[in-house]
Amino acid sequence: MADPTTPIASGDDTDPFDAIVDAPFDAALSERYLVYALSTITARSLPDLRDGLKPVHRRLLWTMRQLKLSPDSTYKKSARVVGEVIGKYHPHGDTAAYDAMVRLAQDFSLRYPLVEGQGNFGNIDGDNAAAYRYTEARLTKTAMQLMEGLDAGTVDFIPTYNGEEEEPELMPGLFPNLLANGASGIAVGMATNIPSHNVAEVIDATLELIDNPHVEHERLMELMQGPDFATGGQLVDSASVISEAYRTGRGSFRLRGVFHAPEAENADDQSAGIERLGGGQWQLVITEIPYQVQKGKLIEQIAQAIADKKLPILDDVRDESDESIRIVLVPRTRNVDPELLKESIFKLTDMETRFGLNMNVLDATRTPMVMGLKELLQNWTASQIEILQRRTQHRLDQIARRLELVEGYITAFLNLDRVIEIIRYEDEPKQVMMAEFNLTDRQAEAILNMRLRSLRKLEEMELRTEKDNLLKEQDELTKLLESPARQRTRLKKDLRTLRKDYAEDTALGARRTRIEEAAPAVEFSMDAMIEKEPVTVILSQKGWIRAAKGHVDLDQEFKYKEGDALAFILHAQTTDKLLIAGSDGRFYTLGCDKLPGARGFGEPVRTMIDLPAETNVAAMLVHKPGGRLLLASSNGKGFIAETKELIAETKKGKQVVNLKGSSKLQVIREIPEGHDHVAAVGDNRKLIVFNMEEMPVMARGQGVMLQRYRDGGLSDATTFKLEDGLSWQMGGSGERTRTENEIWQWKVARGAAGRLPPQGFPKDNRF
Repeated sequence: MADPTTPIASGDDTDPFDAIVDAPFDAALSERYLVYALSTITARSLPDLRDGLKPVHRRLLWTMRQLKLSPDSTYKKSARVVGEVIGKYHPHGDTAAYDAMVRLAQDFSLRYPLVEGQGNFGNIDGDNAAAYRYTEARLTKTAMQLMEGLDAGTVDFIPTYNGEEEEPELMPGLFPNLLANGASGIAVGMATNIPSHNVAEVIDATLELIDNPHVEHERLMELMQGPDFATGGQLVDSASVISEAYRTGRGSFRLRGVFHAPEAENADDQSAGIERLGGGQWQLVITEIPYQVQKGKLIEQIAQAIADKKLPILDDVRDESDESIRIVLVPRTRNVDPELLKESIFKLTDMETRFGLNMNVLDATRTPMVMGLKELLQNWTASQIEILQRRTQHRLDQIARRLELVEGYITAFLNLDRVIEIIRYEDEPKQVMMAEFNLTDRQAEAILNMRLRSLRKLEEMELRTEKDNLLKEQDELTKLLESPARQRTRLKKDLRTLRKDYAEDTALGARRTRIEEAAPAVEFSMDAMIEKEPVTVILSQKGWIRAAKGHVDLDQEFKYKEGDALAFILHAQTTDKLLIAGSDGRFYTLGCDKLPGARGFGEPVRTMIDLPAETNVAAMLVHKPGGRLLLASSNGKGFIAETKELIAETKKGKQVVNLKGSSKLQVIREIPEGHDHVAAVGDNRKLIVFNMEEMPVMARGQGVMLQRYRDGGLSDATTFKLEDGLSWQMGGSGERTRTENEIWQWKVARGAAGRLPPQGFPKDNRF
């Protein structure tokens, strides 16, 4: 066996392990992640401000141009396009490439589609496009305008990922795609979200900036009002909010769908979206929904709100859409306020959304940065001036090359007989002609390649005319290249020509999104949406709750589970809030409209509120706005609480009475209007009466000592009007009530020990 220490003979003495670099793991990881992050930022997620495209979109358009899929050509299968893209230019999945292509063809996603699709390319309901083997596509006129000038030396071409092909670094066309179609993307540590805009307005703002480089931001916003989304809608923020967002490049807008009834007879009804049905009946019609909201999802939200009884004033929602959107809302009754119904739809569904503006783009040096509107337009204008300069220089180079040939042809015509003689008799005619007539190699080669029919007299005249025209064009282009003022004038002329295709009176150019600040919202409570009906609420000792329809007799017998019995019963309305007090001092709130019916035993109240298993229900009462409660614990401390402070917004409830040790919430009594004194009785059967002004009004706490005890604690407390006397129920059936008017002998300062109550006071020491 060979000695493992003996080196193996080889032609290459290098050790492969020498290539291994010993590096800290965190440093190696951070270095590689940084490369990935920069890749996603500069080559995947952020658009280039010069053409508004990400690499995948640019490669799709370039591939379709290579396949000659112009607007006047026949459609080709999407599978062909996707295959070419991922095979030659974009080494990623076919699904990613096809999804990007589908979006370019959707008129509800892109304000100005760049691909014209044939077949199922998805819809605004949220349905996906058909597979790429079924759909076909070609470029739109807008896409051709975006790519105009690719053959005129306007941009650099870079190698593809495998070096076999070339692709343009950017699209040189004059169409302002970044602002026209917007962009969105999420990179590592940064994102972009730019809405679409009206091309005519973008061009107007650009022309103003070219004429006046120091133009104020406010003037630009007068010309370019704000976003113009593909699905229309209404922007309801103020002009100042919109302007500030564009000044900084960051902000957000509130976007609403539109109610409109084109078939309504009354102009006011049309704008309000109200269709009159006769007999006082009416319905609302939605014709536009916010951008990026799926119609099917919106209808589901409305239907769910109806099912959850969050929209009791709405009876039904119907989708009557065809190519255009038509969602019909049917109110429950004709007396419903249309504006209240609209506001509730805006509040509860995606009929109102918020669009975040984040104009984070790659500049000409491919550096990501957030730009305001003016800075973005300045950079785009500068890039178009550079493209104009490159196009001009490219044309000058072409003219110079053509002039060289034309002058050679003219020389040949002036010496035609000698040229023919040289060609016929010389062994090296090219060298002889170059020497005799002072021709260049290209001129001599072109003369030798001339056809005989080109030797006619007419051709000579045409050549001289062509030379004159070329010299004239050369002079004009040279002046253009040397004069920044001429370049700006030429750019303005080209922009005005482009604007004609997207003018306000064209189908594609007309503004779709209205910018109108919304009127102040109709203030309404969700409680106002609940239909008011009487109910009787029953809570059993084991915590089962239910609500019987109507105000039934409170002495009526109800069925309970075995071993259970009645704990609390009261009359209420479905619009009422139910306050449930736990013995631990925590209060919970339930809507009476959400209580289970009384057909069975109801439902455990602990499934609706987070009432601990060891805590009992101390009281159940209806919340009365503006009311007050007397709250006291078993250790004799208490205070007055306003009922508005007892409402809990969550299932967890709201801690109101702070308890110490083994004490519990003992007294929860409503304080009627006009009561001015408090009476308290302890377990030691001593009674005390004091002025209610001595009780603090608190939202939370332990309160103050009502009565002092040597043994035991508080048994009960109540409030009363001194001049009416203190009343309590007598024993027996409980129907008899006794009133003690001579109560002055028990009236002392709060916190005293008290004295034995009058004769006949209940033995259970409760009022």
